[in-house]
Amino acid sequence: MGAILAVGQEQPVSFGTTVVVPGGLEGVIYHISKNSKVIPDLRKIKPQGKIYVSALNIPLRDFTEGFPGVTKRQEWFAIDYTGRFWIQNPSLYRFALTSDDGSRLEIDDQTIVDNDGIHPVATHSGSVELAGGIHKIRVQYFQGPRLQVALILEVAGPNDPEEALRVFSTDEFKPPANPEDWKFPNR
Repeated sequence: MGAILAVGQEQPVSFGTTVVVPGGLEGVIYHISKNSKVIPDLRKIKPQGKIYVSALNIPLRDFTEGFPGVTKRQEWFAIDYTGRFWIQNPSLYRFALTSDDGSRLEIDDQTIVDNDGIHPVATHSGSVELAGGIHKIRVQYFQGPRLQVALILEVAGPNDPEEALRVFSTDEFKPPANPEDWKFPNR
């Protein structure tokens, strides 16, 4: 599901593709009740389909295309992204989550950033001490009334300048190819 782009043309930002991204995040899409005020309990809602992505980097923009190949829904939907990532340097990591409307970041089943609710684009941040090895990540997002959306997950690690955040990508946090090179036990 990729279009051929002319030289210099940027790839359009999206919530993901229907093509599996190895080592990336899997996003399950749900239709939610109109007038939802927060991320609903998604376990009680029928999934509409799946999308895949290695980074959540959707700056504030109009959203009119829905999810090609999955659903045409442009408002009142939620996405539950899950995956795993590898920490080579155990330390304190800072995360920032920007969204319009609500979002929440969990690492190893612990809420790190809560940016839930219906609101214009807003950024909330949090920090967590991460041991070396593999960690679970979950980002939940919901869009209430249309037209604008935003969802950006950023990270700063131990070797980054104080306020330097960059877009979190599972491509950057992959374990070594050879398990014998893993210096930390699996979690």
